[in-house]
Amino acid sequence: MKLRLLKKLDLYIIRKFLATFIVTLFLFVVIIMLFDIGEKLDDFLEKNAPVRAIIYDYYLNYIPYFLNTFSPVFIFVAVIYFTSRLAMRSEFISMLAAGISFRRILFPYMIAAAMLAFMSYYLNAWVIPRADKKRVAFENRYTRGYWSNFKGTIYRQLKPGLLLYMEYFNNNDSTGGGVSLEQFEGINLKSITFAQNIRFNKLKGKWTLDRIKVREFKPDGSQTIRIIPTMDTALVFNPKDFFFRPEDVQSLDMRELRNFISAERTRGAEGIAFFETELYRRYATPFSTFILAFIGVCVAGRRVRGGLGLHLAIGIFVLIFYLFLSKYFISMGATNLMHPLLAVWMPNLVFLLIGLVFYRFAQK
Repeated sequence: MKLRLLKKLDLYIIRKFLATFIVTLFLFVVIIMLFDIGEKLDDFLEKNAPVRAIIYDYYLNYIPYFLNTFSPVFIFVAVIYFTSRLAMRSEFISMLAAGISFRRILFPYMIAAAMLAFMSYYLNAWVIPRADKKRVAFENRYTRGYWSNFKGTIYRQLKPGLLLYMEYFNNNDSTGGGVSLEQFEGINLKSITFAQNIRFNKLKGKWTLDRIKVREFKPDGSQTIRIIPTMDTALVFNPKDFFFRPEDVQSLDMRELRNFISAERTRGAEGIAFFETELYRRYATPFSTFILAFIGVCVAGRRVRGGLGLHLAIGIFVLIFYLFLSKYFISMGATNLMHPLLAVWMPNLVFLLIGLVFYRFAQK
């Protein structure tokens, strides 16, 4: 009989938890869409963006990305609100008085948190990145200007020993100028290829150089110079890499993100720590769901004079501190001031300790 009652209690808490979470999400969706529409309406009208594209290509892909990123926050608010109502109606006290331990009451909360954490990871790692590619394509077409596809002073390592410099590249017509390719053997410069113009064939995926001068350096110190009108190359890189914005990293799934990091490391690119931070964040964020749900129950499970208002006030203070700490350490990891793995897990470690303090003073 007691086991049956506990199962009913578990289902009751899980059902209420998830229902409150869904309502919280819906409210935030409405608020986010209103603000975003107001901000981007001029761009939509100026570029004559179709209503169907705005709804299906942009918002149906942007809203899930935003909500999933902040899902631990919404979960925390839902736990505070739902648990506070249980406490105010003396339901929480009744459970404790019936001999159900505080740890046992936490069990259905953790089950619901596990469901949401798994869903968050799967969406963030695989589903949303694939859908987010449509959002990025929409923004490239309707909300970014012509010059957003123009980049100057490009310098990167294409592969070990091969360095590329380009004065400018225009992705609108796939042409660039002021190109030099430096080929090294160890620390010795083997050749330099200069080209006034460069073109990318999107269909063939090949690069063509025009008006070329090749200087080859020999071991005896002499050099030869060749002039070539035009030449197809075997260069392997995509011009889209020049225009990849850090904020578009969400459009890469886990496999693509790992491959991207590996390719950037091979090229000797800077800013790899930013992408490593994003990779590790996708693992760490779901775990914060458990910690914030745990803190929420500890905070809101006690019946106090201030009621829901006091619980929400404490919760908002904890939430602001969590967001500040998360942004701070993620920034530390992204700028390589701290190892990215440690940076993304540090907020979880700090709030786990804070959760244990709240648990110490929770009503049991």
